[in-house]
Amino acid sequence: MSQLGMGVMLGMLAGNQRSVDTFTEAMNKTITSLLLTENDALRFEFDDGSKIELFDDGQSCCENRYMRTDDDLDYYVGSKLLSAETKEGPSEDDQWGEPHDVEFLEVETSKGVFTMASHNEHNGHYGGFSIRARAIA
Repeated sequence: MSQLGMGVMLGMLAGNQRSVDTFTEAMNKTITSLLLTENDALRFEFDDGSKIELFDDGQSCCENRYMRTDDDLDYYVGSKLLSAETKEGPSEDDQWGEPHDVEFLEVETSKGVFTMASHNEHNGHYGGFSIRARAIA
């Protein structure tokens, strides 16, 4: 992976306790809606009316960050959210020789695991990922 970008480093310094607390509060809740938003965040809605999003908060400057999945998110509606884990993915240069890094987000539910791929296309100075959880009002 390329060197860490400023957004990722600031996120590491600030800690992620709020993010951990947000995700922990959502665990074992039943998912009523699950979608990838136009802002590249994975949005969960639960049977108690609460909502959270998982997203890459590492944006610094001159990079293109986005999230994708090949899994059918609708299949996991009705299941319970159990856990999530990030795993390092591939890093390769694009056709112009600039880095394209991927980090996988594996989400475990009572119906199984689905995988999101968080992408970061950059010039070599903005690497790294900072997957966070936030509550949605």
